Amino acid sequence: MIIQVTPLAERKLKERLGDQPGIFRLFYDTEGCGCDGINVLLIVDQGGPEDLSIDAGDLPFIISRQQEIFYEDKMRLDAEERFTSFKLDSDSQIYGKNILVRDIRGTEAPLPGEGAACAVEITR
Repeated sequence: MIIQVTPLAERKLKERLGDQPGIFRLFYDTEGCGCDGINVLLIVDQGGPEDLSIDAGDLPFIISRQQEIFYEDKMRLDAEERFTSFKLDSDSQIYGKNILVRDIRGTEAPLPGEGAACAVEITR
């Protein structure tokens, strides 16, 4: 799987990482999100044994083997200067125009699949 990250999106994601180590997890959260679910980027401390690496240039990206079915092999991630959210799309579809980043490094936050992403989406 490949995500082509625009220069602006790359800069904004690196700002979100800051000086701390972290990995971006592409995640499709369907728990407690209504019928469709949402896409989110979680910043996590490390991946798990079921995670796959995503080629995203210089940025560390992973996805769960179980989640990769929701996405195409080649996608694009873009941003706008004035907004904190991102746009993820491919040649055949738009995955989201308001994809948020949630930093759960070093927290006791719910694990993906337990409504971790939806709680952020609904409250913002």
